[in-house]
Amino acid sequence: MIHTREFVYSPSEHEAEAASGSYLMSLVAVVAGLPLPIVNLLATVIFFLSNRRSTYFVRWHCTQALLSQFSMLLINSTGFWWTVSIVFQGAPLTKYYVGYMIAAVFFNLIEFVATIYTAIKTRKGMHVEWGFYGALTNRFCKP
Repeated sequence: MIHTREFVYSPSEHEAEAASGSYLMSLVAVVAGLPLPIVNLLATVIFFLSNRRSTYFVRWHCTQALLSQFSMLLINSTGFWWTVSIVFQGAPLTKYYVGYMIAAVFFNLIEFVATIYTAIKTRKGMHVEWGFYGALTNRFCKP
């Protein structure tokens, strides 16, 4: 579930742009390194590190984007290496593989839509918390 609300203070134009960029970074990385799941995480980590001393609004959203990319890395890496084993090592194509890949595509689509929505809202200065990731971000990122 995604919650949108006003932030504690009204972020400046620069802050809103940087916070929005933290989500867009993972989308741009999809284009650059689609078959390799680590590319999205690396792009988000680089953006996070470059903004770790920024304002709380920017740091918070960079942290949430980074945490979401960790779970997507696990999902996508499993699918990637399973596919590699089928294509190059002759592993059997099972119903479990097909089911996993359908679930992986579903989770990726949800994350893609949520990322675009969040990038648009944060660009407008709104604070968007993703259910699990928002709570986790609140534990890691302090004002």
